[in-house]
Amino acid sequence: MAKKSSVEKNEKRRKMAKKFAARRARLKAITKNQALSMEERFAAQLKLAVLPRNSAPNRIRNRCELTGRPRAYYRKMKMSRMALRELGNKGLIPGLVKSSW
Repeated sequence: MAKKSSVEKNEKRRKMAKKFAARRARLKAITKNQALSMEERFAAQLKLAVLPRNSAPNRIRNRCELTGRPRAYYRKMKMSRMALRELGNKGLIPGLVKSSW
């Protein structure tokens, strides 16, 4: 089980990224627009730098929904390999069968 503070910090990042997504996208579009003057693009870049660091979506860490484990994460299931195996062995995930040969 991951530390509760790590999981909460990640949730806070998710909320901030969602809150600032539109503003961040608008400023990024301005910075990449070659038709605008260099001063306008630079001003947009400065405004982008003023936004909170945790509002950037690349700071969000994928974590297991059950345990909070940050590694060995399956995106489709939103859980770690160990939680997936545990639930699969109990038969709680439909369509998942333990392979043996």
